[in-house]
Amino acid sequence: MSEAPVRASEAPVRATRFGDLDVPSKKALIRRPSPRLAEGLVTHVEREKVDVELALEQWEAYAEALRTHGWETVEVDPADDCPDSVFVEDTVVMYRNVALIARSGAESRRDETLGVEEAVARLGCSVNWIWEPGTLDGGDVLKIGDTIYVGRGGRTNAAGVQQVRAAFEPLGARVVAVPVSKVLHLKSAVTALPDGTVIGHIPKVDRPSLFPRFLSVPEEAGSHVVLLGGPHVLMSAAAPKSAELLADLGLEPVVVDIGEFEKLEGCVTCLSVRLRELYA
Repeated sequence: MSEAPVRASEAPVRATRFGDLDVPSKKALIRRPSPRLAEGLVTHVEREKVDVELALEQWEAYAEALRTHGWETVEVDPADDCPDSVFVEDTVVMYRNVALIARSGAESRRDETLGVEEAVARLGCSVNWIWEPGTLDGGDVLKIGDTIYVGRGGRTNAAGVQQVRAAFEPLGARVVAVPVSKVLHLKSAVTALPDGTVIGHIPKVDRPSLFPRFLSVPEEAGSHVVLLGGPHVLMSAAAPKSAELLADLGLEPVVVDIGEFEKLEGCVTCLSVRLRELYA
């Protein structure tokens, strides 16, 4: 029996018009998987064997899906000694033209930021950093317009949330702290549709009532979408029921197989950093 959608607060707006949802800048940072990928960290799942060659094929197909939908991929220098480095989203948070370099709560991941700093600087971004004692993983940050939700949990601490607020609120952002205890990152639990509706799989979301519009999806992997522009949303092949639900709302799911990365708690958002507001 399929799970019925659960809505918190107000119902999501049916997606019917998408012309206003395209973005002025469509660059995406990506990073080739490390040959040590199978050694990547796991925290909320049992370790499974990772096929590194298959993972590379899946990564290449993911990058091609971005390019097919108008995104220019910018490949960050590989970090072969860092098993988790393919999850490039965790290294930096973008708001407008400002790049905030993360400082992971997992000390073994902190060297991953080195090539990313160079990449965003080459693109003309203003670069800032999270400083000790703050910790932040980019996967804990969900932006919806000028509202920035920051997951407070295993990888991001209170000082990290405060530093996100200090970096972005003077630019017009509103930063909202969100508890995260059931998954690795905030965006392991929730992401947002083009109309701002937050989606998530209820058993993995700590406080769905914190979001003005919330839509429950029937699969954990269905919680993760990347907005490609217009009605197109990139999502995992592991969530066919969720893809059907989003299609019923007028969206057009673009499905990719990222199964090897999901074994390491990765999802479609983790594998790129979308830069939507770079200055021309």
